[in-house]
Amino acid sequence: MDSPDGTPIAVFSSGTGPPLMLVHGTTADHTTFRAVGPILEETFRIHAIDRRGRGESGDAPGAYEIQREFEDVAAVADAVASEAGRPVDIVGHSYGGRCSLGAALITDNVRRIVVYEGAPSPPGEQGYTPAGTQARIAALIDAGDREAALTAFFRDIVRMPEAELAAYQANPVWPIRAAAVHTTLRELDGEASPAASLEWLGRVLQPVLQILGGASDPVFREATEALDARLANGRIVIIDGARHAAHHTHPGEFVAAIEGFLAEADMAD
Repeated sequence: MDSPDGTPIAVFSSGTGPPLMLVHGTTADHTTFRAVGPILEETFRIHAIDRRGRGESGDAPGAYEIQREFEDVAAVADAVASEAGRPVDIVGHSYGGRCSLGAALITDNVRRIVVYEGAPSPPGEQGYTPAGTQARIAALIDAGDREAALTAFFRDIVRMPEAELAAYQANPVWPIRAAAVHTTLRELDGEASPAASLEWLGRVLQPVLQILGGASDPVFREATEALDARLANGRIVIIDGARHAAHHTHPGEFVAAIEGFLAEADMAD
């Protein structure tokens, strides 16, 4: 389907049940949900998207703005809601969580949102990105070393431990993620914009569940708690032992948190 600016957004649908959108994070595509998707589709009709600029989705020329990603997610939510005859729920990971929150501000077709370590950067000068990291990633991309650029992103921004990083580098998806590493630069800029701020995304009125890894770097907890303090209807669930990839490492706990949160709304309807 097409976003309001004409960018084609690929949607991959499967399963039966109430509609649930899945929105991936930086460098990823819809396949990042390959471990939890088959579990979720036993209960939901899932609609996983490729965000603009990767996978089977298109991209737009000119300057990037995170607001266009909000519109992408909202457009898919509107289409899915029209088909299902009811508002949709959304699960957004990392940057995809911010896109999902932004979409909820511009459409009434979002019922509930699950944000997995996708809160805006916490207060302070550094936020998620250590000083100099973005420039170093840009230099590595310019030099043609996309794998080193991706390694820097996961090591310094995602804070992935070395053992997990080495395992991920051996994963067949690593070259696909490296091919999309240039999108990290515009998304780092996007998350620093006013449209992606705590002040703006904290205005969401729909119920929001934030999932936090119990072993994640403290910056993720700080950001999660800062957003929760601003939301009208928010809560936090912690998955013990998980980091920024619980949808791979702790799929059972991840799905259980989503299903429990959404079941509350079903009982209230």
